[in-house]
Amino acid sequence: MVALYGSVHLSFVPEFSPGLEGVVAAETAVSEVDGANGRLIYRGGYLIEDLAPVANFEETAYLLWNGQLPNKIALETLRRQMTIARRLSDSARGAMSALDAQTDAMDTLRTTISAQGATKTLTTPSLEEAIALTAVVPTIVAAAHRRAKGIEVIAAREDLGHAANLLWMLEGKEPSAERVHWLDTYLVLLADHGLNASTFTARVIASTGSDLTSCVVGAIGALKGPAHGGAMYAARTMLDKIGHVDNVEPWMQKAHEEHRRFAGFGHRVYRTYDPRAKILRELAQTAAPDLYRLAARTEEVALKILHEAHPERPNATNVDFWASVVLTGVAIPKELFTCVFATSRVAGWTAHVLESLADLRIIRPASLWKGPQPGIKPLPLADR
Repeated sequence: MVALYGSVHLSFVPEFSPGLEGVVAAETAVSEVDGANGRLIYRGGYLIEDLAPVANFEETAYLLWNGQLPNKIALETLRRQMTIARRLSDSARGAMSALDAQTDAMDTLRTTISAQGATKTLTTPSLEEAIALTAVVPTIVAAAHRRAKGIEVIAAREDLGHAANLLWMLEGKEPSAERVHWLDTYLVLLADHGLNASTFTARVIASTGSDLTSCVVGAIGALKGPAHGGAMYAARTMLDKIGHVDNVEPWMQKAHEEHRRFAGFGHRVYRTYDPRAKILRELAQTAAPDLYRLAARTEEVALKILHEAHPERPNATNVDFWASVVLTGVAIPKELFTCVFATSRVAGWTAHVLESLADLRIIRPASLWKGPQPGIKPLPLADR
């Protein structure tokens, strides 16, 4: 069989995989999602359940960028670099000021990070720029939130780490060690996750030879979607609508009958319980005990309904469900959930971009032509 494919005649028809599912588009050592066995492996061969209890976000970012965990000197050097880079440039402040204070926080982040990293000419992505972009995201997120509330923006503190500084800049008060730990754990868990939509977007942009800021801006745009970074907000909103443990079963049954999707359940890759969700579920018991009880009952009912309706599907809980509970316990407003996701994932985005530079080849998938062949229909031109 001969098919017309672009401008080339092929002796076969390429296989179409919706959403590129199962298509290998990159080689990476940044992270591996072992969906069949429910494992997330970070660079260097670290299982997420081994790393999350002992590493903070800065150590995890260093690992993703460099392939090894930092020693004391390397960690202190990274912290100093991030401290300097947390300040907004004049261009970034001007870009944020030009936006309406009620602009969506993700839109503010996308616009401001673009101005923060703007250069006159394209530059090759570097580790220094990766550190700087990662460091400044919490500053932008907190400033966007405080502007929306009509209160004064607070500067970062030199004595606080990545997680603690975000809470400080949001609230202007000393965060407790417990809340910092909960948020830090979340940031570690979400720092990278294989070739997800936003990371793939970053790598596509990098493959064109573009700059690192453009890669991050594109990734933020992909993360904003409700099917990706917005899923935590949807999960938390669902729990808000249920409201009470006594309402769980009737609410979920009605939602199922109306063919509404249960937010926080099922995953594109994992065929079993998301390993990150297991860790966050445990944290949720102390981070938000009241909401935990509602969420645990919701999970129980949701899984029962899903397994009865589709026993052939792996209907396990995903990270978004329990992350929404933990971030609530941290007192992060749900409208900032996706921004906090970006605060973590920017480390993974930049690590993937830097990795891709070793074998830079433009990503150019093929497509299958669905239209008519030329010459079959007369051109619909008006009489001349």
